[in-house]
Amino acid sequence: MNKIGFNVLAWSAEMSEALLPVLDRLKKIGYDGAEFFIGGSPEESFKLVGKHCADIGLEVTAVTVMGADQNPISPDAKIRAAASEQLKWVIDRAHDLNAQVLCGPFHSGFTVFASREPIEDEYSWSAEVLHGVGDYAKGAGILLTPEALNRFECYLCNTMDQLSYLLKKVGHPNVQAMFDTHHANIEEKSLSDAIKFIAPQLGHFHISENDRGTPGSGHVNFDEAFKALADVKYKGWLTIEGFTRNDPAFANSIGVWRNFSEPWDMAENGYKLIQSMGEKYGLG
Repeated sequence: MNKIGFNVLAWSAEMSEALLPVLDRLKKIGYDGAEFFIGGSPEESFKLVGKHCADIGLEVTAVTVMGADQNPISPDAKIRAAASEQLKWVIDRAHDLNAQVLCGPFHSGFTVFASREPIEDEYSWSAEVLHGVGDYAKGAGILLTPEALNRFECYLCNTMDQLSYLLKKVGHPNVQAMFDTHHANIEEKSLSDAIKFIAPQLGHFHISENDRGTPGSGHVNFDEAFKALADVKYKGWLTIEGFTRNDPAFANSIGVWRNFSEPWDMAENGYKLIQSMGEKYGLG
C-alpha cells in the first residue's frame, strides 16, 4: 500500500527533542513517516530530529511556506532572489532531516495578496524560481511539490488547473504537484475530476478534513478521493495534515482559532481511515 505519513504540526511547528516521543508513538501506530514544518528552528535541531527518525525507521517529508520578504512572485527581483535563497536553505534543512519530499505553497507568498487576479508575469516569475531550485533539490534527493491553496490563503494557484499551468511553465521533472483534500474541497468542482486531471504531475497527497480535524469526521468525500487515486494508480505518500491550537504562534499565523480534534484522535483514527480506504479501493 502507499506509504502513510502524519504532519506533526498538530503538535508544533518547532523542531526540538519534545517531538521525539510523538515520533515514537506515530511509529508504534504504524505510520511509515512523519512530516515536519521547516521554518525558523535552529539548524542543529533538524539533524537531531532526522537522526531520531532514522534510528526508529520513520521516513520523512517536509513542508514550508514563503512570506512577503521572500515572495517568488514579487515584481522586485531582489525579493525573488531572496525567495530562491530561502528555498535553498529550506532544502538544506530538509536534507538534514533525510526528507524525500518538500511540499507546500512555496510558489508564492502565503496570504500575500495583490487585490486582483494573478497575471502572467507572476506565473513566469514563480516558474523561474521553482525551476532554479529544482536542480538544487534534485541534488539533495528531494522532490519539490508546490501546493494549490484555497482563495483565502493565496491567489496564484487555487485549483489543479492553475497549478498544472504553473508546473508546465516550470518544466522541471523534479518539481511536481501536491493535492490537499481540504483546499480541493473548497476550490474544485469534483475531487475525482481534479485528481484525475493532475495525476500525470502528482507527486504528493495530503489527507485533510474540511475543518482540519480528524479525517473522516467531516464532509470531505474520501470515498471519491480514494477511488480516484486507485484509478490513476497513485503510488506516492498519503499524509494526514490537521491543525490545533497546541502551538499558538503557528495557529495564529494560519487562522486556527479553535481545536478541531485532538492530535492523537487525528493520528489514530486517520490512520484507520486511510488503511480501510486503501483496502476498499485496492490502492497501492
